[in-house]
Amino acid sequence: MKRLTTLALLAGMLSAPALHSEETPPDALPPLNFPLPDAGASGASAPASESNSPATTEPAPANVPQPASLPAMPSPVASGVADTVPLTPIVGGDLNLMQMGMPDGIILSGGQNQGGASFTLPSDQVVTHAQLMLDVKVSPEMASRNATLQLMLNGQPLGTLPLGADGEEISHYQLDIPAALMVSSNNLSFKINDGDAMQCRLDIHDTSRVTILPASHFSWESQQLNISNDLGHFPRPFFDSMQMTPADIAIAYPEKPTADIFSAAALVSSWLGIQADYRGIAFDALSDRLPEKHGIIIGHPGDRVGGLTLPQTDKPLLRIVENPGNPAYKLLLIVGQNDAALRMAAWRLTRGDFAPQTASMDVDPQTIAVSRPYDAPRWIATDRPVKISELIRQDQSMTVSGVWHEPLRVAFRAAPDLYLWDGETIPLQIGYRFPSESWINEDKSLLSVTLNNTFLNNLPMNKQGPLEKLWRHLGGDARQERFTIPLAPYLIYGDNQLSLYFNLVPKDSAPCSVLLNSTIKSRITDDSWIDLSGTRHFSLLPNLSYFVGASFPFSRLADYSQTTLLLPEQPSETQVATMLNLAARSGNSTGKALANNRVMLGVPDDGANALFLRDRDVLAVSALDQKAFNQRLLADSPYQPVDNLLSVRE
Repeated sequence: MKRLTTLALLAGMLSAPALHSEETPPDALPPLNFPLPDAGASGASAPASESNSPATTEPAPANVPQPASLPAMPSPVASGVADTVPLTPIVGGDLNLMQMGMPDGIILSGGQNQGGASFTLPSDQVVTHAQLMLDVKVSPEMASRNATLQLMLNGQPLGTLPLGADGEEISHYQLDIPAALMVSSNNLSFKINDGDAMQCRLDIHDTSRVTILPASHFSWESQQLNISNDLGHFPRPFFDSMQMTPADIAIAYPEKPTADIFSAAALVSSWLGIQADYRGIAFDALSDRLPEKHGIIIGHPGDRVGGLTLPQTDKPLLRIVENPGNPAYKLLLIVGQNDAALRMAAWRLTRGDFAPQTASMDVDPQTIAVSRPYDAPRWIATDRPVKISELIRQDQSMTVSGVWHEPLRVAFRAAPDLYLWDGETIPLQIGYRFPSESWINEDKSLLSVTLNNTFLNNLPMNKQGPLEKLWRHLGGDARQERFTIPLAPYLIYGDNQLSLYFNLVPKDSAPCSVLLNSTIKSRITDDSWIDLSGTRHFSLLPNLSYFVGASFPFSRLADYSQTTLLLPEQPSETQVATMLNLAARSGNSTGKALANNRVMLGVPDDGANALFLRDRDVLAVSALDQKAFNQRLLADSPYQPVDNLLSVRE
């Protein structure tokens, strides 16, 4: 089939977007700065209870040799840099419940009188001052009970708050937090002290409720620690997986950069986008300027960036040095003589596995595999049924405890161009087991199944046929433990979230003690799966929603081996930053770095470079005021730039 060349012209004057793990795409297109997401747990959003584990990356090729002993390399020369002031920087931070994976906040109602959230802080910071700002919504019935809310952080009491004492529907509280309690891994918990009076009341789920709203947040100040110059820490300190808020990373380059520098920058940015996962990440591009904090510098041997001269080397080089502006911050140098050398250095950086205390490394030649169509590691397989257990995070379980619990949220991504003929559906099989306790109302208890916030079905505990009902009435076992739900193709997006909730309803005669029993188990069994093997890859392009959700069609070959990234001959910092953010977004969507991307500066004349615009997808970043570049770019297209508008030719 004839290849179509797809062109995306993006206004470089727009602010550089931040990546997020987006939740289920609704009707409106999500912004480019997605979470990038739904509870990303859902594929895209930061899932309620989303994990902060590192993003999955593709395995390194087996034939990548490890560099041998490292020759001594001359240190980079910093000239023209202001006198350094070796201060330990004070940095601030802010983290709300939504960023902790609680998009609806923390809801306490019925017999669920306890709840909480876990969160992490950057490992290279020591908190010196912290505050907790709470927005608490209290139902009128709960306010009339004179109940109190007990707060604990990491098992230590923070205080007790009166619920509804001020007569307002939403109360605002501000608490000073002892700095010593704020560590790398934390747990914030809440308990209604009136819980014993509530636990036997089965009719108060909606009337007696306390909601800690998702805008509730921690604010803190901390000291930045000075860690050693060690490639083994990478991606720290430039990106820390313990940081749950979006990361900002600066990439600097010489005043007169070449395309190979931007190609290496796109490779590194895409890999960091994978690591960011749901947290979000944004890149700043600095032309001939050093970052004020941590940053990455890419260039050729002898290039000068903001007064720093890159070291001379015959081989691709990776090196960590102190930032001349403040030694508490680090600079990562990626140095190579040409496109191949810079690509090798950037690729080796993403492979990790550095020896301890490695501040500098020469990179040996290595093989970079080329992608196959639709081989993105983060896209669900379409050649076989995929078990639900394959899709959950490592910190998740297929088993839930107690009457009240969080839903099991399963996030997965899919290629956006999946197609089925009219009338065909995608089978979703759910295997499940309810507890066998005698106090459970088997007629009212259900397993609620939703996909992308669309209700699918309420699965009953028992089979519903007349013979099964008669058999159960006679004392037989009529449990239903498996059900297949047909999914319409339009329910599957690029980022998806499947939610499974066991709604256990006690009998009216249930004793009080069982309602808070956390030993009862409900579980999704291992014979649960979703099967997309009947789908085909077929779609009408261009489709901007595909690009926004999954960087498609450029991500069809996830390493961009069939894509040309096109910039003006002298791109602005904003345009370069936009390209880097697009690269990060693609890596976040597919789970694969842009190892084989190619960047071109300016529209080439007929010649060897012109071949890279033929039979390839072209992702161009420009601005409407760059008329000459835009006119050459769109010369043979149905579009033309007119003043500051993009119009269709008549």
